Amino acid sequence: MEPNAFPSWADSAPHLIAVAAGRAPADTVIRGGRVVNVHSREVLDWQIAITAGRFAYVGPDASHCIGPETQVIEAEGRYVIPGLCDGHMHIESGMLTPAEFARAVIPHGTTTMFTDPHEIANVLGLRGVRLMHDEALLQPINIYTQMPSCAPSAPGLETTGYEITPEDVAEAMTWPGIIGLGEMMNFPGVVAGDAKMLAEMAATQAAGRTIGGHYASPDLGPAFHAYAAGGPADDHEGTAEADAMARVRQGMRAMLRLGSAWYDVERQITAVTEKGLDPRNFILCTDDCHSGTLVHDGHMNRVVRHAIDCGCEPMVALQMATVNTATHFGLERELGSIAPGRRADLILTSDLTTLPVEHVIARGVTVALDGEIQVDCPHLDWPADARATVHLGKTLAATDFIVAAPEGANRVKAKVIGVVENQAPTKALTAELDVADGTVEGDPAQDVCQIALVERHRGTGQVTNGFVSGFGYQGRMAMASTVAHDSHHMIVVGTSRTDMALAANRLGEVGGGVTVWQDGEELALVELPIAGLMSDDHAPTVAAKAQKMVEAVQACGCSLNNAYMQHSLLALVVIPELRISDLGLVDVTRFEITELFEATA
Repeated sequence: MEPNAFPSWADSAPHLIAVAAGRAPADTVIRGGRVVNVHSREVLDWQIAITAGRFAYVGPDASHCIGPETQVIEAEGRYVIPGLCDGHMHIESGMLTPAEFARAVIPHGTTTMFTDPHEIANVLGLRGVRLMHDEALLQPINIYTQMPSCAPSAPGLETTGYEITPEDVAEAMTWPGIIGLGEMMNFPGVVAGDAKMLAEMAATQAAGRTIGGHYASPDLGPAFHAYAAGGPADDHEGTAEADAMARVRQGMRAMLRLGSAWYDVERQITAVTEKGLDPRNFILCTDDCHSGTLVHDGHMNRVVRHAIDCGCEPMVALQMATVNTATHFGLERELGSIAPGRRADLILTSDLTTLPVEHVIARGVTVALDGEIQVDCPHLDWPADARATVHLGKTLAATDFIVAAPEGANRVKAKVIGVVENQAPTKALTAELDVADGTVEGDPAQDVCQIALVERHRGTGQVTNGFVSGFGYQGRMAMASTVAHDSHHMIVVGTSRTDMALAANRLGEVGGGVTVWQDGEELALVELPIAGLMSDDHAPTVAAKAQKMVEAVQACGCSLNNAYMQHSLLALVVIPELRISDLGLVDVTRFEITELFEATA
């Protein structure tokens, strides 16, 4: 299937000029609307003429552009705003393929996405990135791909299915849909001057592309300045006002995210609303949104509404989701605004604050009306090996999830991963735990249950065990997922080793996904057969299964918002403080493997 090619501005210019001058008719004219100009931050009673998928005329009167075949859309006093842009996100987090993700977000007014497929890169390497890139180019909206930079995200602390090399990055920079380098998660490597990380960034700079950042540390001292000196142009890992201010002051763009479980806009947008920093250097993004959020709550329209609710002026919030994003990636003359020559991506909405998305046009074509998609989103034919990526090596048993106590110990002081609701970081906790017959037991009274990472790329049968707190699980249960950022082995959390084994084996049977078990019975299953990360079912179908998963987790005693998202990050060994990998428990403040037990008695 050929990519959804779109003619360049240069190729379109003669016709755009002819339409704007009145020498040729437009394909479409929109009149009677209030045009939001994100360049001047004005609302203008203007009209719009579209031809060849681009804006030809944007001004007071487009009547000279109307011919016998011109479609005239009456805006009826509604606002006309640019299509929304997501500055940083991972399609795989929606549990959907690029085609189905596009189908889900188009009715919400998202017309451009800058995606980093580093999830599939960890499973299938460069080939997986190419599959994501190729399906993205088939879509009726603009999906740009950032070449993943860090697989593994922290070399020496985890083992991935594949590794990304500087040569891979250089090759990807020649692909038509590559816009830059994905988030540089190995920030200690950059700070230390790691040759591989610098080579990847150099290849990106040489291609004239943008380097994505990921500085997941509260340290804003010399290490942060060294990271900024290395070349990352943006960062979405800020969680406080000081983080946003520090990034902008170093010439980076502060990306403020609202995902399904990341609520980082409110604490950072005060840098604009209260401290008065220039909003041009702030960008809104989602990072990770699962299918339920997309179906029920929205996408970038949800983020813009949230920013407005946090005190941001509507026009400024819109800039942060349109022209600021386009400018950052060198595409200001191509998209992100309603201005001559740009791609004709727009939304008709009756209110700038609540932002109902009533009519969406992408590349000059109506793609959604009143929440219903109006176009096809073509699929790739995903190959068989991309659907067979869960290799356990053996049938797992409850004994694989035993945490053996040090010899002779009756009680231990164990290191425990502490989940933080609505944030990516974890806490490094400790707990006094009992030992029974040489086995360390979790303790529901302390909200401590077991966590295990099951190797699933090479079929080694290896299981790494530890403890986690914060989910509130009660009774006998287990939750397992092959979505386990970033190495995407299998994460199993539970209070019952028998249920943990049942859950893990179930995912091996179906080729990946998420499953919840209680008392030996399966409560919910979301099948994700593509790389163990995605389904090619429609978003509502996946969302319905995901909702059952949410309800099952709640039935097991968990009241966290989006516990699944917290679950999926427990192996993310580049965000402090404590994580688990196939190599052991990882102290992410020191970037080293650490012992599970501090002391015994």
